[in-house]
Amino acid sequence: QVQLVESGGGLVQAGDSLRLSCAASGRTFSTMGWFRQVPGKERDFVAAITWSGGGTYYADSVKGRFAISRDNAKNTVYLQMNSLKPEDTAVYYCVADTLSRGRYYYVDEYDYWGQGTQVTVSS
Repeated sequence: QVQLVESGGGLVQAGDSLRLSCAASGRTFSTMGWFRQVPGKERDFVAAITWSGGGTYYADSVKGRFAISRDNAKNTVYLQMNSLKPEDTAVYYCVADTLSRGRYYYVDEYDYWGQGTQVTVSS
């Protein structure tokens, strides 16, 4: 059974840091990444990383503040979030695909989604 299980969310103050983790099981994946969603809005791309780690992609809103990485031996992807802002408040979803199509910024690139972890940034 394929599963993506996120952890590391929580309540922090503006300027703080958090690290999200996503442990995958059941198979290995090509591209992995993160989306986020606030109530009443669509899921937005945050970051993605290719299997080798040689390709990383970020939303403009998080460039320079967030860093994505992965450990293929542990089948885990991470999102280091620094200088957090209240507008980063959202449910963060881990995503993964089995065959990269190159559409990293789009929801339909990804075959599997985690259940989500809440990140709340207070001002």
